[in-house]
Amino acid sequence: MLRRSFITLAASAAALAIAGGAAFAQETIKLGASAPKSGPLAGGAAMTHWPNIQLWMKEVNDAGGLKVGDKQMKIELVEYDDKTSGEEAIKNIQRLATVDEVDFLVAPYSTGLNIAAAPAFARYGYPQLATTAATDGVKEFAERWPNSFWMLGTSTQLANGIVDTISKMKEKGDIGNKVALVNVADAFGLELIGAAKPALEKAGFEIVYETSYPLGTQDLAPVISQAKAAAPDAFIAFSYPGDTFALTEQAQVQGFDVPVFYTGVGTAFPPFAKRFGDAANGIMGIGGINSSDENVKGYLDMHKADLGSDPDFWASATTYAGLQILGQAIEKAGTLDKAAVVEAIKTGTFDTVIGPVSMPNNVNEKVWTVGQWNNGVFEAVAADGMPVAAEPVKKSGW
Repeated sequence: MLRRSFITLAASAAALAIAGGAAFAQETIKLGASAPKSGPLAGGAAMTHWPNIQLWMKEVNDAGGLKVGDKQMKIELVEYDDKTSGEEAIKNIQRLATVDEVDFLVAPYSTGLNIAAAPAFARYGYPQLATTAATDGVKEFAERWPNSFWMLGTSTQLANGIVDTISKMKEKGDIGNKVALVNVADAFGLELIGAAKPALEKAGFEIVYETSYPLGTQDLAPVISQAKAAAPDAFIAFSYPGDTFALTEQAQVQGFDVPVFYTGVGTAFPPFAKRFGDAANGIMGIGGINSSDENVKGYLDMHKADLGSDPDFWASATTYAGLQILGQAIEKAGTLDKAAVVEAIKTGTFDTVIGPVSMPNNVNEKVWTVGQWNNGVFEAVAADGMPVAAEPVKKSGW
């Protein structure tokens, strides 16, 4: 009697344990993110990176989550500040993978941090959808780290974009052939200057001034002063957000009137247009969008409605598209298995806010390359494989 009772109790306990295990089965997808919240690139990440994670998660969770097999799973976020440090980014990714045990990771912000973090992504098998990295190493990196995908274009594409743009303007007689060339001395700036300089020389331009400066440089007045003294027809700076604003401010203060004024990351930010007002008209920079495209318009409206602010007019849409690709790949794979999701990204075509995207060689080759401010919109004036919004025009004064 006692033995029978014990067996009955044991069976009941086992049944409860099984039921409890089912009750506590995974119901959410844990997403990890490491990007700058402090350091020189914090402003850029605050504009381009973090808001799009919030926006995408809101859209997915409001719709009930991602469909993974026969389950609908919402997304929760674990996030860390990498302090604009590659070493910190690697530590964060290791922690997210081994301590937080996240299911997937958002790629870091910026070229340098994506390259620094790529080995850690590969070690733990996470798909890395790099949406804010521009490098000529994409083919090599995709072979070395086959879980990595590169969406923002190559340094050569972006450099050729501005060189081709000013070449057309020179052929039309809008500008002469003298160029001042400036770059931030990190992976992003060094690669772009390395691609742009020979392209400019091949196109018949004379480089009358050239310099570089360390990431985080505060005083860029001497750069503009010396560039102005060289009397160029075009000023081209491959810069990051803080220096983009500083260079433009100094050009305005010093009355550096030049028909082509081009700066790098940050030019596409709405606060840039707000800061410089009408003086922003005619300024060129990396990226741009085609605001007449219905997908892009829908994204701009959603960002404004849900977050109360405009996105940047370049990498924001690509960042959001990268998250869309991750979500669609998870649904296509029907599992949280990282290898299956990597394979789904390799083989799929995805509907995104920047249009259909496929990356059979782990690289998105269709990108906007040059934008120009025109009455509050940073419209694409050059692209590879994408429609542009307008033709480039000379800048007329400050």
